Amino acid sequence: MVKVEFLGPIGKSPIEVEASTLAELAEILKKDPEVAVWLEQSAVAVNDRMVESLEVKLDSGDRVSLLPPVCGG
Repeated sequence: MVKVEFLGPIGKSPIEVEASTLAELAEILKKDPEVAVWLEQSAVAVNDRMVESLEVKLDSGDRVSLLPPVCGG
């Protein structure tokens, strides 16, 4: 199981899902309209490491964080 955290304004509690790559995880998350709107604009970290490829392999126990863009001052 992979733990998925939704940070900032996404405002959703963490979930655990079975996924072997980020691409597979993205397909699962697209089914949730509340999350789907954030997928294209959010940065992604796996175990606190920023990643840019959906081909990243995931192992059981990994933590994926969706980091939406934020403004601040």
